[in-house]
Amino acid sequence: MARVSLNPRRSLFLRVTEWYSRRTYGKVPDPVRALGHNPRVLRADLRFELALGRWNELDPDLKALAVMASAASIGCSWCMDFGYWENRQRGMDERKVHEVPVWRDSDAYTPLERDVMAFAEAMTANPPEIDDEVAQRLVTTLGEAAFVELTAMVAVENLRSRMNTALGLTSQGFKDHCEVPGREQASALTE
Repeated sequence: MARVSLNPRRSLFLRVTEWYSRRTYGKVPDPVRALGHNPRVLRADLRFELALGRWNELDPDLKALAVMASAASIGCSWCMDFGYWENRQRGMDERKVHEVPVWRDSDAYTPLERDVMAFAEAMTANPPEIDDEVAQRLVTTLGEAAFVELTAMVAVENLRSRMNTALGLTSQGFKDHCEVPGREQASALTE
């Protein structure tokens, strides 16, 4: 259950944002409503997300896997729910999107995708536990510009997932059913 109400004061800015959200996503995302309690935070967040959408050095599927691996590592069911919906809408392979929480036990991923998800998990750990060999393989394969974008996207997802989790936001139903399985459940899914 959300730790703040999802019914902030309905300013003109919030109403316009809600209209755009319904048009784009079919519903208003709970983070919009939660951040609506502080219009400056909401405005900054929306500007930032629009800027992120223009980053294009990293392959969109690799970016999605990194973001979802980070969200799964943190345990943000809202981010996993939205990420599943968003990436399926984009045409990403359903199996790859679905098996992110159990990627280590899945044969759905290429070695590059595995390196991306390992890097995302390592960067999300507290403290970060970056493997120099994995990072070097990524720099060599992706190039420095894409590696910087990958690193920034994982950091951004840490911000999103940690904020949504702290606000008590959970799966909103973008996907019919979405939960982040615990490590024990994750192993059972791949057996």
